[in-house]
Amino acid sequence: MFGYERRSSRKKRNSFFRRLPKFSVILVSCYVIIAAIFFAYGMSEGPGRIYPSGTPTPPVEAPSPSPTVRPPPTVDPNASAPHVSLPPAVEVRGLWYNIWFPQDNSLRKCIEYVEATELNTIVIDIKEDGGRVTFRTDNELVPVSSQLSDSQMSNIYGPTDYASLDEIVADLKARGIYTIARLVCFKDDIYTRDFPQNAIVNNRGEVWRDNRNVRWLNPRIEANWTYLIEIAKEAAKLGFDEIQLDYVRFPLEGKLGEINYGAAADEATRYQVISEFVELMRGELAKLGVRTSADIFGISGISDRDAGHIGQNVQMLLPRLDFISPMIYPSHFANSSTGGAMGNGVGQTVDGILFTHPDTKPYEVIYHSLQHFNRHIDRFKEENPGVEVAVIRPFLQYFTASYLPSGYYLIYGPDEIRAQIQGVYDAGFSEWLLWSNTNNYHYSPDIFP
Repeated sequence: MFGYERRSSRKKRNSFFRRLPKFSVILVSCYVIIAAIFFAYGMSEGPGRIYPSGTPTPPVEAPSPSPTVRPPPTVDPNASAPHVSLPPAVEVRGLWYNIWFPQDNSLRKCIEYVEATELNTIVIDIKEDGGRVTFRTDNELVPVSSQLSDSQMSNIYGPTDYASLDEIVADLKARGIYTIARLVCFKDDIYTRDFPQNAIVNNRGEVWRDNRNVRWLNPRIEANWTYLIEIAKEAAKLGFDEIQLDYVRFPLEGKLGEINYGAAADEATRYQVISEFVELMRGELAKLGVRTSADIFGISGISDRDAGHIGQNVQMLLPRLDFISPMIYPSHFANSSTGGAMGNGVGQTVDGILFTHPDTKPYEVIYHSLQHFNRHIDRFKEENPGVEVAVIRPFLQYFTASYLPSGYYLIYGPDEIRAQIQGVYDAGFSEWLLWSNTNNYHYSPDIFP
């Protein structure tokens, strides 16, 4: 179906596909409640994504016909991707480097930070939040218009010791640092500008935008899967050890009731679309000796109802990825404030415990969130003995959520960072990643004794 699918599996999958019930219409009001749980400070995947200055004003598209959408093959929730033997992986303890903050040679500082501590991994964007591909490739399926301009390349790499992403990867590998390439998937304001027929549209046939005025690739259009897989394969050729999928979901912010996903929108669940995509991606990357991971909302492991709206089903993702990184930043859980950021007047229940001020409980939120993932793993293994599952590797908060109401957040310093790490270990996991939107990482013996 998608070019990468084995033809022999189509008949079986399609027969299952026809037996699926039709989607029911989801009331728009439900999204208002869910959005309060998911997002903070502009409803972003990370802690308030910061975009580069000078981003051109998006052009206004003329109304276009509804996209031609073919349903992807269905996914057996109990199946797993074909196993491909890869070299042993390291136990990842790393940080994300934001390419848009290269000032003061922050990349060099991140490298020094890794080499001076127990850290061993750096995550770098190969396709950033706006949709720009951050390296040069002559792959005809990755148009030059989607790649960084010469001036943007200069702004990103000029302040560093490197001329390109290729040089960065080569140096990190020479230092023994594990390299992860972050690929922002369906949120994409660049490719959709040039190929509006691949974008999510509204009921009038116009390109739909979220509440930040950003366009999205339609996850149900097969050409978008091919595009993302080709970017990942090109990055793998640069030498990355792993490709990390972010925004691997359907949108949840904006006027969702206006979206038209096409004629096949009610023929496959969102769970199936996302699971099939990551399975295809993993299969292609495994052929190149590269692992596949995905960032998911922390709430996706806690609430099946909420996860269904964006298509992230932990049970279906466990056998189809090498690693899963739930973003369980304490600041991103609902608090009990009324009218403030992330406030719902009640708080968030995690592992049976109501957290009214979750950002002030870094250890407890991380530990109890991961108990949900422990139960997911136990359930899957009980129902699917002998099937390998993804390693859980959470993203942890390395920033102060000062956008929360007074009294509902802490200044995150060494104690709060270490408390989260300890929560990971005490929950029975050994890998983690740190997130600072501004590369504001500082060595402290209180974090890494």
